[in-house]
Amino acid sequence: MVKEFCDVLLIEDNVSLATVYASQLRKAGITVNVCQTAAETLGDLTCHRYGVILLDLQLPDRDGLDLLAEIRQRGVDTTVIVVTGDSSTDRVVEALRMGAKDYLVKPLAADRLLVTARNALELSSLKRSIKEQSGRSGFEGFIGSSRPMQAIYNAIENVAQSKATVFVTGESGTGKELCAEAIHRTSPRRDGPFVAINCGAIPKDLIESELFGHVRGAFTGAVADRRGAALRADGGTLLLDEICEMDVALQTKLLRFLQTESLQRVGGQKTEDVDVRVICATNRDPLKEVREGRFRADLYYRLNVIPLHLPPLRDRDNDSVLIAEEFLRRTSNEEGKQFFGLSTEASAAILSHPWPGNVRELHNVIRRVIVLNDGPEVELNMLPASMHRDRRPASESEKAFVHSDPAGADVIGELGRQASEDWVPEGRSLAELEREIIETAIRRCSGNVTEAAKVLTVSPSTLYRKRSAWAHKAG
Repeated sequence: MVKEFCDVLLIEDNVSLATVYASQLRKAGITVNVCQTAAETLGDLTCHRYGVILLDLQLPDRDGLDLLAEIRQRGVDTTVIVVTGDSSTDRVVEALRMGAKDYLVKPLAADRLLVTARNALELSSLKRSIKEQSGRSGFEGFIGSSRPMQAIYNAIENVAQSKATVFVTGESGTGKELCAEAIHRTSPRRDGPFVAINCGAIPKDLIESELFGHVRGAFTGAVADRRGAALRADGGTLLLDEICEMDVALQTKLLRFLQTESLQRVGGQKTEDVDVRVICATNRDPLKEVREGRFRADLYYRLNVIPLHLPPLRDRDNDSVLIAEEFLRRTSNEEGKQFFGLSTEASAAILSHPWPGNVRELHNVIRRVIVLNDGPEVELNMLPASMHRDRRPASESEKAFVHSDPAGADVIGELGRQASEDWVPEGRSLAELEREIIETAIRRCSGNVTEAAKVLTVSPSTLYRKRSAWAHKAG
């Protein structure tokens, strides 16, 4: 379903205040929808998307922070500004740590409301523009916006329209089965079955029965007729995973099946026609398997009509952080934890790790972090020791990527970078310099944290988070 776009969603249970605020925004040419409860909000978000959400923290049916958490867990990609009449900063700090970009205190002055809304809309528009220019951030279960993955997304869409056999290669954990499922879901066969069998996980003497089926009495234990994977996939797609593990004797029968589109069950005499699209996958080098006599050359060339190689995670630019953030959101929800992001140091470690187990390894690391720790942020010391012990220095591209996200950026900025690389006063740590820069910026902005954040080109939430951590240590 295509969601209708609106500039602002105003979540305010006070009808008179909501009317005033909405009127002020509309007079400035900003489109507004109004919700009065959390339940109404969640229903509205299923059919609308917004540039900005103005969220009152005091709602009649649910705490505003709980609603913010669910909005984030649902993956709603919009700028959130919290509105509060509470003078306490604790809830505001918590909201900012959870991903809110700014806050407003009631009563809202018209000029302050309009400036904040316009700035937030500009930020949302910029983010959408960057996303559109960089291509898709995901596709049919894949996560990633790197150039190699853009090519994979385009290839999947192109090959999906054909019945030609696809040979998917790639290291373990790169998503070969996910690729096959994506081809199936975007193909004309999407309403048919998708059946996958792992040729390396089935005993040699059972693989033929698993693939083609058997008749009653064909062998000991065959107490009834059984349809194999090929027949179950009739009208749909059949994935033969780890195809290079298949016994050479069965490879001959598979080749005949591909050429005739018909089969005989084990122990049977009847030939059955099958309409199926075959996709095969392996983490081995199939040509090497052919050269060494473990895989039939004629079968390889029959299967390799459309080759598709999935890149390892280490070759996917900054996708590892995008994937980690999405896994963090999903797994936090599953485990009932409150994690809302990665620290700068954790992001850099994830970017620099080679990930020999690829996406599967990354998923396992994030789940382990969530199970063994509490949020709200993944810190470097929560990651496996191998990821931060003797870790190589972050490359310039990694620094640029981490620094490009204001919500998680290191506030040290260029001054701090120079201090860390060229000059550090004797007896002063980098952390001490960072704190001095932040506190000086806040003092020069007359205590206005939001203005100081603009000067330092970071999110106010970053400054609140760091100041809260300093206060906690001092206490």
